[in-house]
Amino acid sequence: MRTVQTAPTRPVWDELIAELPVGVVLMDAAGTVLAGNRLAADLVGLRQEELLSGDRPAGWSARDDSGAPLPSRAEIADQVFRTGSVLTLPVVVVRTGAPHVQIWVECHPLLVRGEQRLVAFLQPVHTDVPHSRGLVDPLTGLPGRALLHDRLDQALARARTHGTVVTLVLVDVHRLAAVNAEHGFQRGDELLTVVGGRLREGLREDYTVARYGGDEFAVIAEHSCGNGEAVAERVRELAGRAVRIAGTRVRPGVRVCWVTSDGAAPMHSVIANVEERLRT
Repeated sequence: MRTVQTAPTRPVWDELIAELPVGVVLMDAAGTVLAGNRLAADLVGLRQEELLSGDRPAGWSARDDSGAPLPSRAEIADQVFRTGSVLTLPVVVVRTGAPHVQIWVECHPLLVRGEQRLVAFLQPVHTDVPHSRGLVDPLTGLPGRALLHDRLDQALARARTHGTVVTLVLVDVHRLAAVNAEHGFQRGDELLTVVGGRLREGLREDYTVARYGGDEFAVIAEHSCGNGEAVAERVRELAGRAVRIAGTRVRPGVRVCWVTSDGAAPMHSVIANVEERLRT
């Protein structure tokens, strides 16, 4: 998490962000809006007073690009601070009698004078956003974390509707640090590329395989019943196969954890559950 030693006073902050070419919103750890510029309000179809107060006009809503409701601001803040990483969300603003507006919201964790703060940057959708905003991992070509969140949310909705289940598997490649230290970061990237490719090629086409970040991958599998153990074992077998690095066979040494949900739990709760299992 980035640390900021000092923070500008409110008038200085307002002056700094007023002329920025992107929408900017500052929130606290509970997701309460502390400040925001006029461009951010314009992008989400609100008056600046409404953006700051939390009041929303009748007929206004914000959803993801599948049409599902967004997590609350508190849930988003919790996810960003728990992982310590940037979270990019595809957002569709819906207003009665007005065209839908698509934007990208990029959330960054900050520590300001010992207090957690979240800064969100809002920008209109552009055709190159999937790559430029991290929706596609540039190293492996797999979906990034933002697309994973979107697909998991949709899978959970289908599970609730159709009575099926969803398994989320996280894979931690333990040997990455050792490969980086012994052979250099380029070889570490090669290890990740091979593992990601094996997962994509070795699993069913309707599964989602994503680069979760750092040395981790994620897999989403939808199935009619079961606890997901068979899916996790297949992921472990594929990810754990030896990879030839600089003429030497290296076993990635993976750790695999998973959770299976019937869709009753919200998306961020499912992610938090499997993350906790992976860390313990």
